[in-house]
Amino acid sequence: MNLELLAIVMFAVFMVIILSGYPVAFSFAGTAIIFFVLGMVFGDLAVPELNVLFSRWFADAVANFTFLAIPFFVFMGAVFEKAGLAERLLTTIGFLMGPLRGGMAVAVILVGTLLAAATGVVAATVIVMGILALPVMVKYNYDHKLAAGVIVGSGTLAQLIPPSLVLIVLAQFIPVSVGQLFAGALIPGVMLSVIFMIYAVAIAYIKPGYAPAIPKSERTMSGGELAIETLKVVVPPMFLVFAVLGSIFAGVATASEAGAVGAIGAVILAVAYRSYSWKIIMDAARATANITGLVLQILFASTFFALVFQKLGGQNLITDWLTSIPGDKWGFIIAANIIVFLLGINLEFLEISFIVMPLFVPAALALDIDLVWFAVMMAINLNMAFISPPVGFSLFYLQSVAPPEITTSEIHRGALPFLALQGVGLVIVMVFPQTVTWLVERVGLADTELAAQLFNFMIM
Repeated sequence: MNLELLAIVMFAVFMVIILSGYPVAFSFAGTAIIFFVLGMVFGDLAVPELNVLFSRWFADAVANFTFLAIPFFVFMGAVFEKAGLAERLLTTIGFLMGPLRGGMAVAVILVGTLLAAATGVVAATVIVMGILALPVMVKYNYDHKLAAGVIVGSGTLAQLIPPSLVLIVLAQFIPVSVGQLFAGALIPGVMLSVIFMIYAVAIAYIKPGYAPAIPKSERTMSGGELAIETLKVVVPPMFLVFAVLGSIFAGVATASEAGAVGAIGAVILAVAYRSYSWKIIMDAARATANITGLVLQILFASTFFALVFQKLGGQNLITDWLTSIPGDKWGFIIAANIIVFLLGINLEFLEISFIVMPLFVPAALALDIDLVWFAVMMAINLNMAFISPPVGFSLFYLQSVAPPEITTSEIHRGALPFLALQGVGLVIVMVFPQTVTWLVERVGLADTELAAQLFNFMIM
């Protein structure tokens, strides 16, 4: 029997199983076991070929220093969430932007962007912002669709803005460092955040009833009080986020080392704001263990799947097909974006990363595509898939915490403009690769003085 045909059937069976809702790790492992046995029966696969599996597991997970960044950054974000630091940020920035039409929407986008840089987890950012911001915007008579859209749009930036878990996971399949991916994603992430803010303000002035200013009677803080509160509440978290990312870009620390400092820094902030308790630490640790365990479980199972798929000749078959798509480099890029977007409607980013990136990377290398640029495009694409109706995951996250005044239809319709804006961002990044590569090249220079300047810029 042709083993390549068996590989095609293996991938098709896997996709059917996973799209049916079966847990992804068990889908990977179960399919791999069945088709390895079939490969032994109908081909020349043998049990000794699995010996390499354990060394791959050890190299990819147990001995992989980069993976330490995942629990550190998740813990940092969990402390931000559970200690109430996000709530204080939103309240203060909301009062700062209060006199401006659409000011609360801008505040939500700003805080969502900061939380994205602190958590790296979409679900946490969207849920926290939904709980804190949506009732407030409803109270101030915001259009329900706009209110929902700014939350799902800005919250989903956690997939792109460093220290994104998406980028950390993608780094396992791409021969570039996490720091390079972080540097490459920073400008596109900030660009999308600015595009969202411009849209929110434009809508507020085009349609005044959609996003009114906060009534003057409710802006109770004086200018001096607001300035002091801003210094106390906004500056320290921003300093922590920028210092953590700046240390990575400047080469002062690896992603894992910077993540450890960020985790400790978040605890120190919780203590400083008198929000610290043992329960907060335990809850944050539990959330961190859940996410880290999920990543490692999928990694173990997907490594087994990839090994069997490769032994059956599936990897070479997929690479040949991807590199022969009409249009050469651009044909492959367009096809990859379409595939990831369609998969993202039904699957989580972890599942997509472990499924398609091992298949895409050999083809991207063969076509001489810049892998950092390619990975950032995939991250933006996953952002779009996460808020695309009717089954985008961010929409369900927000539905789970939305007040009764906000209907499911309003959440889905509110996401559409932000889906289009992310599409604009994706096109900009595709047409102008410098939006990704410029900072990577600057950071990559072996110039100590330049690195120091960049670090100083990040923490200013």
